[in-house]
This record gives sequence, structure tokens and C-alpha cells, in this order.
Amino acid sequence: MDLNGILRFLAALKRNNNREWFEKNKAIYLEAKNAFDDFLELFHREVVKFDPRLAGLNPRKQAFRIYRDVRFSKDKRPYKVNMGAGFSPGGKMEQEPGYYLHVEPGNCFVAAGIYMPDSGNLAKIRQEIDYNPEKLKKVMAGRSFKKCFAGFDDFDKVKTAPKGYPKDHPQIDLLKHKSFIVSHAFTDAEVKKPTHFKKVAEVCRAAKPLNDYLNEALA
Repeated sequence: MDLNGILRFLAALKRNNNREWFEKNKAIYLEAKNAFDDFLELFHREVVKFDPRLAGLNPRKQAFRIYRDVRFSKDKRPYKVNMGAGFSPGGKMEQEPGYYLHVEPGNCFVAAGIYMPDSGNLAKIRQEIDYNPEKLKKVMAGRSFKKCFAGFDDFDKVKTAPKGYPKDHPQIDLLKHKSFIVSHAFTDAEVKKPTHFKKVAEVCRAAKPLNDYLNEALA
């Protein structure tokens, strides 16, 4: 199975998101999971060429579970309808910058940066933006970066100025973010190409200077 097969399985899962169907199709799921892990291996070989911090990772262990935690959710569907994986030096982007791969019919993308840093790390990043904004602006103005990303995703921002910063701060638009994530979408047709792993790595290479900036802030 290839990524095309993974998309077909996920589309079927979306239509049949229940345990009975999943158990009947468990063998197909395992085939899809193995194909995704194969893809992650190919991606990992490319990404370590420009980000050697990730060399110690086992790419086949970077995928997230397909099973949803429904304990505190009104949505009781038992399975995710995507396959995702996180790559950062410590594993899966837990409180550190890294790369996230997402495969889902009609919603495939790759992301980089840091997702929902805790209060201490968020304060460090905001301080770095306050003290050293020009370096971040230079990163985001880079040709490769601008080719792949439109800027930080706006899903996670405070409405006004964060505590400790004036509303008229020159970097207020950057400081409002609580997650520092950039993302690049792919069409399903692009994902189905056998060399897609190289394109994903190319996008991650464009995001590497951002991760470097965030790592310096957290050091």
C-alpha cells in the first residue's frame, strides 16, 4: 500500500467511524499504518540531511495513535480520520520545535514550529521576539520560507496584548501568538506522487531557520 491507499482507507474510516467496522477492517488498517511508517522512514532519511538533531529518532515510532481519547469529549467517534507524526529531538514535538506531518483526505499538510508551549516556554519565546525581532523577521522574509509559508497560523492568539506587553508594542501581532506554527498544505494529488516525501522534506528545510530561532529562545 502507498499514500494513495492510505487516503482511501481514511476516507472509508470517516464514513464508518465505529468499532465494529474497524475491527472487520483491522488488517487493512495495519497495512495502511505500515505504509505510513514506510513513508516516515523515507522522510526521515531526507530530513536528517539538514537537521541532524533528529538522527537518533526511530521514524517508525513517530506516528500518533489513531485511537481518539473520548473521555472528556462530546465527540465520541473512536478513531481519528487522519494519520499524523511528529519529529523533534525529544520525540513528538513535546514542548520543543519540530515538524508535523498530516495525511487526511482533503486536508494534507506539513507544519513546523512549536505547538502550545507551556507558560514558561511561551514567556521565553515572547521575550526573544521582544529583544530580537529582526532575526525572526529575516527568517520569515527568506525566499524559501515565503515560498512555503504565509506566516504563523492564526488559530491560537490572544485577543489583546499578552500580559506584560503594551497594546502598541511594535511586535504586537507576533507577541499575540500562543503557538508558533507555520503550515503548508498539499492536494491529495500531490500526496499520491511517489516522491512526495522529498517535497515534504523540502518544506521542512524551509522551516528549519524558524525552528532554530525558537530553539535559541528556549535555550
